[in-house]
Amino acid sequence: MSPPGRRCPSEPQTCQSPARPVETIRPSGCVTVRSPLRWRGVFCSLVTTRLALHSRLIPGTEEAYELEHARVWPELIAVMRAAGIDDWSIWRSGRDLFHLVVCADFEAAVARLKDDPVDQRWQQHMSQFVEGFAQNPEGVAGQALRHVWTMSEQRDAP
Repeated sequence: MSPPGRRCPSEPQTCQSPARPVETIRPSGCVTVRSPLRWRGVFCSLVTTRLALHSRLIPGTEEAYELEHARVWPELIAVMRAAGIDDWSIWRSGRDLFHLVVCADFEAAVARLKDDPVDQRWQQHMSQFVEGFAQNPEGVAGQALRHVWTMSEQRDAP
């Protein structure tokens, strides 16, 4: 759910956010949250997808991988934002990497990035560190982790 005060995509005015979003879990594992917004008495919808991915590092590359991510290329971040990715976080436990991606439509973002030369250079560069993502049977980049629970989305929570 977007925080109160986030701007409507089509209008430069501030939207007010309701109490609870509507969540849909896609077969790919993407969790899509549709947040109804009220702007000037009209309800619109803000769609956000959260996707968790898992990848694994090549043995011995853990520290180098973290150094590479201390400052990701600014041009890559610009390309990712232009493709529709709002945020991407990575956590590491040993060789296991856990990614959380926030965007409106992950599949569309991946399709936009597929032929981008900056993203291709980054993927080639990262291939020296990462064994790869688990393959998704639907052909989408990476196998999504199964969403189990989110505290803020529990309907009976105070």
